[in-house]
Amino acid sequence: MKQYTLTELCAEIGDVLAESLSPTYWVQAEISSLSEKGGHLYLELVDGKTAKMRATCWAGNRELLMAYFLQETGQPLQTGMAVLLETEVQYHAVYGLSLNIIGIDPSYTLGDLARQRQRTIAQLEADGLLDAQQLLPLPTLIRRIAVVSSPGAAGYGDFIHQLEHSPYRFTTQLYEATMQGEGAEASILAALERIESEADHWDVVAIIRGGGATTDLSCFDRYTLCAVCAQLPLPILSGIGHTRDVSVLDLVAHEALKTPTAVAEWLIHRLDEQTTRINDLLLRLQRTAERQILLRRHRVELLEQRLAACNPERIYRRGYSLLTKNGKVVRSVNELQAGDQVTTHLADGQVQSTVNP
Repeated sequence: MKQYTLTELCAEIGDVLAESLSPTYWVQAEISSLSEKGGHLYLELVDGKTAKMRATCWAGNRELLMAYFLQETGQPLQTGMAVLLETEVQYHAVYGLSLNIIGIDPSYTLGDLARQRQRTIAQLEADGLLDAQQLLPLPTLIRRIAVVSSPGAAGYGDFIHQLEHSPYRFTTQLYEATMQGEGAEASILAALERIESEADHWDVVAIIRGGGATTDLSCFDRYTLCAVCAQLPLPILSGIGHTRDVSVLDLVAHEALKTPTAVAEWLIHRLDEQTTRINDLLLRLQRTAERQILLRRHRVELLEQRLAACNPERIYRRGYSLLTKNGKVVRSVNELQAGDQVTTHLADGQVQSTVNP
């Protein structure tokens, strides 16, 4: 029996692998962990629960590959991301089997995000949440706005600037959140939880952020965030992307606008509309009141004319007189007896008389 030292066996394994394997392999995997040290990028790749392997992108390739990936997707590599990597299989006597990353296909990552997006939409629809926000009525006057955004974002600054320079007084409060990257979803969910606990203070919620590449919007395509937004008791206004981008949150939100500035413009325009409507209503009420006053005045004039026509003095002036006995009007001779004292009322005075037999 031939005997090997461990070093010799490892060397032979390395030789066999080098002879039998192809120079490179394109590998589909998910990044389960990611770290950087000394300019090198160290990853742990998984395929569900069935496979796991270490991978390294050495400093010599890292800068070029990561810049390319960032340019195409707008986002650096991060855990949880599905990737397609061009790799070399390496075997080391101490570190074992690993992959050396020499290339990456950003389109695969973008395609995976698109597939996840469709799954999220389908699940929201199945759960009856895709249109849930549309059932919430918008307040007539929207002036109290809870804002979810990063405090230093240019989009947030544009939003506040637009509102402050409008003819209306808005009340806003920033609920700070990370709007992109690995911790974005958890950060936004925490902000929404705080808003929901104070829901009575607000008319709507504005979720805003500046522009970015399509992959930057990935957290807004995730089921948990979109489901929470759908069930929030306040209408949501979204302004989180460029004109070409539509996230799942945009589909869920009560009103989907393209940018933070567009959200501010929508709020101002709605108050313009409501102000015009109120002014129209006030004008209609004023006109209705004026018509009612004229109508009542006309009716009073008619009553005055009728009363004037029934005034006894006018009757007297026309040659008529009125006969009374004991202060009561005498309407028939049968009401009189000989000796009764009666009064005849004329236009210019009264005449006292005694009834003869």
